[in-house]
Amino acid sequence: MNEAGFFRPPSPTPAVIPGPVGALEALLEVPDGYDGLHAAVVCHPHPLFGGTMRNKVVHMAARALQERGFATLRFNFRGVGGSAGEFDEGRGETQDGAAAHDFAAALWPQAKLTLVGFSFGAFIAYNVAGLRAVERLIAIAPPVQRFDFHAHPVPSVPWTVIQGDRDELVDHQEVLRWAHDLNPAPTVRLVADAEHFFHGRMQELKDAVQSALVPAETTRP
Repeated sequence: MNEAGFFRPPSPTPAVIPGPVGALEALLEVPDGYDGLHAAVVCHPHPLFGGTMRNKVVHMAARALQERGFATLRFNFRGVGGSAGEFDEGRGETQDGAAAHDFAAALWPQAKLTLVGFSFGAFIAYNVAGLRAVERLIAIAPPVQRFDFHAHPVPSVPWTVIQGDRDELVDHQEVLRWAHDLNPAPTVRLVADAEHFFHGRMQELKDAVQSALVPAETTRP
């Protein structure tokens, strides 16, 4: 924030992540006055349906974190934009997510890392949270009916699911049932009247992401 209390978004800086099958295109965004203590990796939606690191939900999630002092790393999965490789049904993309985590951890060694993912990216972030040490996980519209979330262990860190109740691609009732049966269960933040891409509900999405940064024990009902 500047002296007037307005947030000045950081300028994106292009970066290249050494990926498992070649370079992964990425963007670093570091807010003014960054203290090096918190950072996030944000994963984009399905590559075969137009998902990229520039998706508006991914962008808003990153912006919400930057406003709270986080440095953020967005990146394109293999085969997207300038990233090498081709789509691998989530298997290779999980490796890409782990590589992005490792890149962020090396870049900001003092930072506690948060993983964030939207739609397909939520599946990847969930997987990586079971493979790497992270501070928290934020899963936005996780496609629980389309991908096998049981293939990796339930994250042991505090985590939050953000879901619109008018999502036309991800059944919010299925998400609620899935989340309820997990142990440990996530905090669930249901966004009223929000569709899959949160059209007209971006402020509510940003608020939900920022609320997820509050310790889980103070947010559960």
